[in-house]
Amino acid sequence: MAGHSKFKNIMHRKGAQDKKRSNMFSKLSREITVAAKMGLPDPDMNPRLRAAINAAKAQSMPKDNIQRSIDKAAKGDTENYEEVRYEGFGPGGVSLIIEALTDNRNRTATNVRTAVTKNGGNMGASGSVSHGFDRMGLINYPASAGDADKVFEAALEAGAEDVTSSEDGHEIWTAIDALHEVVKALEPVLGEAEGAKLAWKPQTMVSVGEDDAGKLFKLIDTLDDDDDVQTVWGNYEVPDEVMEKLA
Repeated sequence: MAGHSKFKNIMHRKGAQDKKRSNMFSKLSREITVAAKMGLPDPDMNPRLRAAINAAKAQSMPKDNIQRSIDKAAKGDTENYEEVRYEGFGPGGVSLIIEALTDNRNRTATNVRTAVTKNGGNMGASGSVSHGFDRMGLINYPASAGDADKVFEAALEAGAEDVTSSEDGHEIWTAIDALHEVVKALEPVLGEAEGAKLAWKPQTMVSVGEDDAGKLFKLIDTLDDDDDVQTVWGNYEVPDEVMEKLA
C-alpha cells in the first residue's frame, strides 16, 4: 500500500498473510467450494475455480485442503452461499466496496454495518459508491515475475488494458470478458499468476493522512476478520511517509 502503488487490496498488505493465515484459508476454501458448485469441478473447464485454486496456491494452501473444498461441492455437502455486495464510506471520505459470500444475509449485513459504523465509517445505499469504480478483471503477479517493462510488454501483447507495477508486485487490469484469455496468454511468458479475479478499480484515488489511515486500517482489519467477508476494495492511497509512521 505504498504511495507509488495506485491501489492495493487489504489481502496484499505486508504481514496480513502471516497474521491471519487460518482466516485466509477459510475464505479461500469457501471461494473454491462456491466456484466448483456453480460450474464444473474441473479447473480446466471452470475459469472461476481455476482462479480460486491459483489464489489458494499463492498463499501456500495445502493441496489436501484445496481438494477437500472441491469435493465438498461435488458431494453437495456444503451450505448454500450467495454473493452479496455492500457499499460505504470509511475515514477520510474513502469509498469502500465490501464483497461477501454468506449463508445468512441478515448476520452478514449486521456484522458489516457494525464494523463500519464502529470504526469511523458509514454505510451507503447500493450504487452510492460503485459508480466511482470500474468493474474489471485483475491479475496479480509477484515482483519476481519480471521487471516493469517485461510485464507491461507481456500484458500489452496479451490484450490487457492497464498495468501497475511496484516493489510489491504487478497488477494487470483487463476487460471483464477478457480476463481468462489474458491469464492464458500470460502464463507462457510470466508463469502462473498469483491470482485472477473480477475486481473494482477506482476511477480516482483519495490520499489518506496519518489519523485517518490508522482508523481505516483498523476498519479494514475488522472486516477482514469476518469469515463472510471475502474482499474489501477501496479508493485510498497512503503516502510512504504515513506508512512509515504507522509501521
